[in-house]
Amino acid sequence: MRARRRFIDDADVETAIEDVDNSQLVPLLEEFVHLPRGRHRTLHLRSLLVGLHLCTQDTGGKIVLERVTDILYFRIDPQLRTRLDIPEYEDHDQGFEAAYAVVRRIFHAMKDAINPSPLPPNGHLSREEATALTTAADADELAERERRLALFTEFVLDASVRPLHDLLAELAEVSLGIDATPVRTFSRGRRANGPELATDPDAGWYVREGDHRDPDAPVSDSMRPPAPPAKKGQAKTSLVKKTSLKKKYLFGYDAHLIVARDTEHDAVLLDDGTPNPDVLPALVLGIALDKPGQRPAYNGLKVLSRLQERGYKPGYLAGDRAYNNSEPDEWQLPVRAMGYKPVYDYRADQLGKQDGTQGAILVEGRWYCPSMPDPLINATSDLYAERIDRETWVRRIAARRGYRLMPKQNTDAEGYQRMMCPAEAGKAQCLIKPHTLGRGIRLPLIDPEPSPVGPVKVCRQNAITISPEAGAKQWQALEYGGPEWQKIYFRLRNSVEGYNGYAKNPLAEGIEAAGSRRIRGIAAQTILLAFQLAHANRRKIKKWLETLALGGERPRRRTHHRRKIKERGTWTPTGHLMPTA
Repeated sequence: MRARRRFIDDADVETAIEDVDNSQLVPLLEEFVHLPRGRHRTLHLRSLLVGLHLCTQDTGGKIVLERVTDILYFRIDPQLRTRLDIPEYEDHDQGFEAAYAVVRRIFHAMKDAINPSPLPPNGHLSREEATALTTAADADELAERERRLALFTEFVLDASVRPLHDLLAELAEVSLGIDATPVRTFSRGRRANGPELATDPDAGWYVREGDHRDPDAPVSDSMRPPAPPAKKGQAKTSLVKKTSLKKKYLFGYDAHLIVARDTEHDAVLLDDGTPNPDVLPALVLGIALDKPGQRPAYNGLKVLSRLQERGYKPGYLAGDRAYNNSEPDEWQLPVRAMGYKPVYDYRADQLGKQDGTQGAILVEGRWYCPSMPDPLINATSDLYAERIDRETWVRRIAARRGYRLMPKQNTDAEGYQRMMCPAEAGKAQCLIKPHTLGRGIRLPLIDPEPSPVGPVKVCRQNAITISPEAGAKQWQALEYGGPEWQKIYFRLRNSVEGYNGYAKNPLAEGIEAAGSRRIRGIAAQTILLAFQLAHANRRKIKKWLETLALGGERPRRRTHHRRKIKERGTWTPTGHLMPTA
């Protein structure tokens, strides 16, 4: 290490100090990070954070405490070491080991103060021991540590996007994509139903299929949410599906990433071949770790709930089906109460009519007239069943607009909204309402089926009030499959998936690899991953700035090749339309 030692540039050290001081992490940590009584602390939290920051810059996004030790004690200018109050150690084996012990001690003190798990890592606990420790733990204390860990990750990530904070604040709204991506942990996985836990007891197996949770995990697992109650008349079953190790992809965590993206602009190049400076790069604003497939709604809300407190204005929100398949009280309703506008995709068994209220029907996330023809209601189901072709599906989705209920007022503070009958809104003609007739053949003519009890409420009145609970599980802010839905949904989903691949690059942060985070436990893994993602944010911002042509000058670097974007009108759930000859 000494032969290959390269001193850190003073400007880089100054930048790291400035970033740490501006992040306000030190005052936050000093409130609850205390070393046990005894020898006086010779390394401060501020210096440790500077070392972690410099290590990611030095290694391309990875943190190894040995490298942090070498940087802090032997690779920065003595004057800067004095400024950081770092003592001097002899540059030999005993000196390095003494310095390394100091770094490890303060890192683990910081980690223990924000560790939300009652289970100690680095040993094979029996299941009986793990259950006893979990039962004896103080739930309030663990919740407080979880809050601290969330604050820590927020401060680290906010510091990484500070150069663009003003531009983010200028956006009318900040739209987000959320996704859980698997990351390995530095531990060998054990059988989920075996007698012992792995040396990282908070991790679990990621399975390629379904919701990615391990079906072999015992029901008593404290991280598994309770099963939904059985329906009336349906017997409960205790059968556990067994999955072979060949189908289990990795042992580690689900990293729930929240990525910000400007949905108003396409990431297309300008006429001179350079990126549009008005289109900000996709950046990670939040992170939470958990066992694979466990509590997606809980982990997503844990991050989302604090974004507004950090000054980000809520916009559209897109996630995969793991989130919108949660219970409404756990995900959909809280998300809407925060001001976010969810945009969803659906499983094949969730298509067509999904719910109803006061006569109105919910079809693939939006409210429609109850007399909308069945071919329009079942258009997407028919497409999957190959009863219609893609061109027919596009026409039928467009024809739905004439039957859609229109907003009469904005949503109130409690989530209620007045919605108008499409005929009253001038989008259709209805035989029940003669004053809406005679508007021309371009508007659909609604002919409701007669009923012995008379028209339903939505047909009797000009407008109805729809509560947020009505159709809450499947409701979304945009018309499923329409041009606006395609623009928003795919931009957000592609951004978060693209960022996953960007940060998993083995030549950079390599966040999926276990060797890039060699300290076990959910707290240590979260701390190290937060610094890795902060480095990925800085790397992304730096590359973006270098490709901009500002002041009439050529950019320093050429941008990546951009694929030609297909027209949104050609997309269908089963593929794009075939080009006309």
